[in-house]
Amino acid sequence: MIKSLLSILVAFIIIVIGNTVIVAQTNMKPPVAKKVPKVLKIHGYEITDNYAWLRDRNKVKDPAVIDYLTAENKYTESFMGQHQPLVDTLYNEMIGRIKQTDTSVPYKKGDYWYFTKTEEGKQYPTYLRGKAKDGSDAVVLLDQNEMAKGLKYFAIAEFDVSDDGNILAFSTDTTGYRQYTLQFKDLRTGQILPDKVERVTSFVWTPDNKTVFFGTEDDVSKRSDIVWRHVLGSGKPVQVFNEKDVLFNVGVGRSRDGKMLFIGSGAKTSTEYRYLPSDDPKGEWKLVTPRREGHEYDVNFDMGEFYIRTNKDAENFRVVKAPANDPSEKNWKDFIPSNPEIKVESISFFKNYAVVSEVENGIEYLKVMDRKTRRADARIATPETVYTMGLANNPEYDTPTVRYSYSSMITPQSTYEFDFATRESKLLKQQEIPSGYDKTQYETNRVWATARDGVKVPILVVMKKGTKLDGKAPMLLYAYGSYGVSMTPSFSTARLSLVDRGMIYGIALIRGGGELGEKWRQAGRMFTKLNTFNDFVDCSKWLISNKYTASDRLVIQGGSAGGLLMGAVVNQAPELYKAAIAQVPFVDVMNTMLDETLPLTTEEWIEWGNPNEKKAWDYMIQYSPYDNVKKQNYPNMLIEVSLNDSQVPYWEGAKWAAKLREMKTDNNVVLLKTNMGAGHGGSSGRYDRLKEVAFDYAYALTQVGITK
Repeated sequence: MIKSLLSILVAFIIIVIGNTVIVAQTNMKPPVAKKVPKVLKIHGYEITDNYAWLRDRNKVKDPAVIDYLTAENKYTESFMGQHQPLVDTLYNEMIGRIKQTDTSVPYKKGDYWYFTKTEEGKQYPTYLRGKAKDGSDAVVLLDQNEMAKGLKYFAIAEFDVSDDGNILAFSTDTTGYRQYTLQFKDLRTGQILPDKVERVTSFVWTPDNKTVFFGTEDDVSKRSDIVWRHVLGSGKPVQVFNEKDVLFNVGVGRSRDGKMLFIGSGAKTSTEYRYLPSDDPKGEWKLVTPRREGHEYDVNFDMGEFYIRTNKDAENFRVVKAPANDPSEKNWKDFIPSNPEIKVESISFFKNYAVVSEVENGIEYLKVMDRKTRRADARIATPETVYTMGLANNPEYDTPTVRYSYSSMITPQSTYEFDFATRESKLLKQQEIPSGYDKTQYETNRVWATARDGVKVPILVVMKKGTKLDGKAPMLLYAYGSYGVSMTPSFSTARLSLVDRGMIYGIALIRGGGELGEKWRQAGRMFTKLNTFNDFVDCSKWLISNKYTASDRLVIQGGSAGGLLMGAVVNQAPELYKAAIAQVPFVDVMNTMLDETLPLTTEEWIEWGNPNEKKAWDYMIQYSPYDNVKKQNYPNMLIEVSLNDSQVPYWEGAKWAAKLREMKTDNNVVLLKTNMGAGHGGSSGRYDRLKEVAFDYAYALTQVGITK
C-alpha cells in the first residue's frame, strides 16, 4: 500500500443532486498506454491485443512498465486525494474496532500450550508457547515483526512442531509471490538449523522427530509436482513421488492419530491418494484407489481403518470405511451414507469421537458422532439460523473436548469448546470491539432472488436496523462464484463503517460457488459458466426491483475469479451499476489460458476450459472480460492489482484498464492501483491491510455521495 498521497493536482467540484453524485474534473488526464499491436490467430478468430507489451515476467521489470504503473498510481492518488480525510476516518474507525494488543485462544499439543500475540503498533503476530495454559511461562518461538524488518511483505504459511516438541518447522514468503521457504528451528537451543528448502508447498512430520516429507513446486508453472523425504542434517532430500499430469497438484498430510501419512494428488474434478505408515518413512507408498475423471475423494485413518469421503455414487459425498490392508473400492462400506439434501464437507477423528461438517440448504453445521458408546449423533446447537461455523485448531487426538469457531454477519468471531460427554458448548473467547458494538442495532437476513432461468439464488444481507427499503439506500454487493468456494455469512468489523453510514452490504451466492452443494458448483463452471454472471446480474435486478437500492446507488466488488465476474457483468449490464471494484481480477481469460508457462494455467483448464480446443474457445470467448470490452458506457471502476501476484498477474488488470479507457463512450473514471510490494492477497501487515480496506470503502462510499 502506498502510504502517502500526492498533493491534489486539480480541483474537483462535487455537486450532489438528489441521490446522484456528479464529479466535474478539470485538467485531469489519466495515463495513456501506448499501443503495440499483437495479433492472435486461432480457430478462425483474429484478435488484436494492443497492450500485450505490459506483460513482463522478469523479476526486474521493464522500466517502461514500472513507469506506466507508477503513473497510474499517481493518477489514482490524485483522484482520491480529495477523499483522504474520509480514508483516514475509516481507517481510524477500523483500528478502533480491533483489540490491538491481544492473544489467541491457546491450543494444546503435547506438553505445551501454543498461542499468538499481537501488540499495538506491530504489524504481525508473535508465536509463543508455554507449559502453563495461561501463558505465564511462555517463550517466543517466532517473532514475525523481527523477521519482517526491511521487507515490504512477510507471511508464514505453515507452522508445525515435531511430535517431541523439540523442532519447529515453518515456511515463509517474503515477496507475496506465494513462494515459500521451509526452515527448521531447534527449540531447545533457539538456533535455526542449516536445513533449508525453497519452493515448498506443504510439509508433514513423522513420529521419529527427524524425518519430514514435503512437496515442492515447478519453478515456471508453480505447479506443486514433487514430494521429497528429508532427514534433518542428512543433506540432500530424496524424491519419493513425481506428479506428471499437468492438471494435478500434490500435497502431503498425516492422520490425526499420527499413524498414517498421505500424498494427495488433486485436480479440479478428481483426486488420488497414496498412503504410508508413519513409523516406516522409508517404506513403499501404496495407492488407495486410482484417479478417474469426476471422482473426488479424500482419506482419513483411524482405529486401524481407512475412512474415505467420496463422491462415488454420491453427488454430495458420503463417507466409507475400508480395512488397513486393502482400502481399494471393492472393500468400501458405508459409514455415512449419501444424502442428496446434505453435503458432507469433511470428517475429523478424535480418540472416541468423530466430528462431521455438513451443509444443508446452504448452512454449515457440525455433527458429533460418539464412536465408543454409540449414542445418537449430536448436532452442535447454534443461536442463529444464518451463520458460519467450523472446527478450530484441534491438534490433540485424545481430548474430551473439541473447539469450533462461530460467527454471523452481526455476531463477532467466537471460539467455543464443545464437551463430548455433556454435549454442552462453552464460550472461550469472543472478538472484542474496543470502540463498542451493539448487535441489536443491526439486522441480517438471507433473501432469494429469481434468476432468468427460474433458479432461486440466495443473497446474504446486513444493514442498520430500521433501514427503509425504498430504493434510496446505497448498497455494496460482493460475490465470487467459482471453484465451489462458499462465501459465508461471517463477521467483519471493517464492514461496520459502511453499514453505520446507511449502506446495505450484500453477498450474492451465485452458481459456481459451493453454497448449495455440488449441483450449485457444477452449474457454474466449464460450459455452464455463463450462469455465474447471469445470476449476479439477476440478483442486482432483483435487489433494485425490491427497493433495496437503485442502479445509481449500487456499487459492486469482487476479487480474483470474482474480478472476472466484475468484468463480465459490466460488459453485460453496465447500466445497473454506479461503480465497480475489481481486485486482482482474472480478466484476460483467453491469453492467460492459452499460455501453459503461466502459474495455474494447465490445472485451470478443468475449471474454465482449454481454449486450444475450439468448443472451449467458442464458449469462453463469450465472457472473457478483456476480449469483450466494447464501445459502450461503463460504470466508474477501481481496478487493483499487485506486482508480485503469482495467481493473477498484474498485467491482466493493467491491460484491461487501458482497453476500457480506449473503448468506453462515457466520462466515467477508470482507476488502476498497483501494490508494488505484495502479491495476490494484498499487503501482509494488519495495519497496511486495513489501509487498503479503508481506501476501497472510501471509494465505494464517495461513489454514492457519502463523503464523511
